[in-house]
Amino acid sequence: MPVYKTITIDETSKLQIWKVDETLEELSQDIELSAYCQQRFDAMKSEMHQRAFMSIRHLLNNFGYSDFDLEYDDNGKPHLNDGRHISISHSYHFTAVIVSDRKVGVDIEKQREKIKRIAPKFTPIEEYRSLGQQDLIKKLTIVWGAKEALYKLFGKQGLLFLHDIYVVDFDFKASTTDAEVTYQGVKKKYYLKFFEIEGFICVYAIEPKKEF
Repeated sequence: MPVYKTITIDETSKLQIWKVDETLEELSQDIELSAYCQQRFDAMKSEMHQRAFMSIRHLLNNFGYSDFDLEYDDNGKPHLNDGRHISISHSYHFTAVIVSDRKVGVDIEKQREKIKRIAPKFTPIEEYRSLGQQDLIKKLTIVWGAKEALYKLFGKQGLLFLHDIYVVDFDFKASTTDAEVTYQGVKKKYYLKFFEIEGFICVYAIEPKKEF
């Protein structure tokens, strides 16, 4: 059960992606769930979701953790019990986990036509009207992923994608952009990295070591 991709971001930050090709039985081997996560697993109606859920536990193991090291707050944000920061994402047959000493967020999304319909809810789509259809879908997916990653990093209710998170426009080849988040009157800037795998977009954000 190999990891699909590993990115070492710095000395304390790493991202791993799993491609879920295994059966549920294979993924369940040697994995023990906490009572809370077992309850979540049992409530899942889709086997694909269950397989993704279990693959994330294998990624946790790769980082030296088990399901019992993972806790969730009232907003659903995951935390590690040793104080390090973690973010988790899944989309169809890809799952991702990022762990760092700094606050982090990751999102993985399949590029789909429907992103154009929901775009006005999270970005001023007029900015991208000159793009061709495929480039438009790709750019909107990156912007959505960037905002989702930052939302996970913050883990606070009341943060609005459209009004509170601004993603600076970017070139696809750059694979990086900046963003500004306004929360309770305070503005903070962040770096984001993005890349494409098999028609999916992965975006991750890490709290800067110092303000820039």
